[in-house]
Amino acid sequence: MLEKMEEFNMEKVIEDFEAMTKDAERVQRQTLKKILEENASAEYLQNLGLDGRTDPESFKAIVPLVTHKDLDPYIQRIADGDSSPILTGKPITTISLSSGTSQGRPKFIPFTDELMETTMQIFQTSFAFRNREFPIVNGKALQFIYSSKQFKTKGGLAAGTATTNVYSRSQFKNTMKAMQSQCCSPDEVIFGPDFHQSLYCHLLCGLIFRDEVQSISSAFAHSIVLAFRTFELLWEELCANIRDGVLSSRITAPSIRSALSKLLKPDPELAELIYEKCSGLSNWYGLIPALFPNVKYIYGWIGANINPKVPTEFTSYAVLPNIGYFEFIPLRNNIGDQELCVEPKPVGLTEVKVGEEYEVVITNVAGLYRYRLGDAVKVVGFHNSTPEIKFMCRSNLLLSINIDKNTENDLQLAVEEAAKLLAAEKLEVVDFSSHVDLSADPGHYVIFWELNGEPSQEVLSECCNCLDKSFLDAGYLSSRKVNTIGPLELRILRKGTFQKILNHYLAQGAAVSQFKAPRCVGPHNNMVLQILWAMWLGVSLVPPIIIKCMHTVQIEC
Repeated sequence: MLEKMEEFNMEKVIEDFEAMTKDAERVQRQTLKKILEENASAEYLQNLGLDGRTDPESFKAIVPLVTHKDLDPYIQRIADGDSSPILTGKPITTISLSSGTSQGRPKFIPFTDELMETTMQIFQTSFAFRNREFPIVNGKALQFIYSSKQFKTKGGLAAGTATTNVYSRSQFKNTMKAMQSQCCSPDEVIFGPDFHQSLYCHLLCGLIFRDEVQSISSAFAHSIVLAFRTFELLWEELCANIRDGVLSSRITAPSIRSALSKLLKPDPELAELIYEKCSGLSNWYGLIPALFPNVKYIYGWIGANINPKVPTEFTSYAVLPNIGYFEFIPLRNNIGDQELCVEPKPVGLTEVKVGEEYEVVITNVAGLYRYRLGDAVKVVGFHNSTPEIKFMCRSNLLLSINIDKNTENDLQLAVEEAAKLLAAEKLEVVDFSSHVDLSADPGHYVIFWELNGEPSQEVLSECCNCLDKSFLDAGYLSSRKVNTIGPLELRILRKGTFQKILNHYLAQGAAVSQFKAPRCVGPHNNMVLQILWAMWLGVSLVPPIIIKCMHTVQIEC
């Protein structure tokens, strides 16, 4: 269907979305029925005794909640070449790899044509609402997208990162073309053999087509931040390439050099303009509008943002009720509930409550049944009868020692608050991570910062105290007061630490498009923890910079 699409009908996409979200419960039942009918012959469902039933009540009573560990033996059989209907009625021909940045190693996930269609539906829906507010006309997109190398599993199935499997399909390019969002970089750059060379050429292509670029995007915001931090270091070299019409010697891949030679011509006027724009900035804020005057917006691809004018900090994503069958496990935040050790039952898509947090469970067309994604989300509202959600954290990634429970979001807020103290010295946090140190009693939180300069010891002490004060979880506050959790430590890392962590994942075959800097590093991510320790211990020629908070916790009765 998508391959035959010749033009994008924005109003039709919005109209269809409005119709399905007005009766989300009915659409959910239909979606589950379709999934179970198409996969009725699957061994997994047969063994559970579903016997062709497709109603939600029977489905939830018979099919258990699972994690990837439960389905891994079935997926491994598929990857090893078993073509019988194991998880799906139709054979699975492609395997996706998760990023592995959360749990330390990538996981195999089935990928099908039907899953590709639902992915493109999310793209189209999000674009329709964006384009209604910020119309794009005959524009190009500066897309920081990268396709890692696919390989064959033992059974001969094509395997690659999820983003690689999306980018390599013709539906993706056709959809982008229909939405007037074609990447300004040639395929040779997207599918280049080396990430660093591809990133350099994405930036170069963006500059060559600067007047035509109307949007800037990537799968994750991290890739966009990384791209422009790289630009800060290489902009003069990029200008030289444009001025002379000669590609940098750092680009050694023949396929990329050949493709860029067709685009890169001597253009001293453009080079001078870019040089003046960059030289005229007092800092790098304002760089994008200066370089790309016709850009309407910057975005990531994770979900359907149907309110694109809302400030970034309030962005939420509407759930499309026809792309899978959704359940939500309530996350209990108070200690009393945790002590009961009884996990609450999942609720349906239309049964969630505004203000509550949930773990997402999905059943999809690619053989995942009641699969716990591990993502914790907060319901911030409803659009018609479908919820609008905001990602909070990975539900199993927590800073926790005693009865405390601080999420990635809590950590983010604490870092943002403390980082304000760096502004007076015109410094900023390049990136950050954290770890629970239990090597001594009591255990304590360790926050790792990579900075773009060298602040005073006094400012770092203030930042450390601010971090400790910013964790407002009741369990943390009470544990700090009675010293069952020790004072927080802030450790300053050598410049380039998070680039080293990225390189570690790239060496394992991860795609930068899927990379998410690990925020809470536990023992399962031992290699990342080793990098953090090594880059902290190796800070310059002076003793390692470690700041311990001196703030005394007080709790009002």
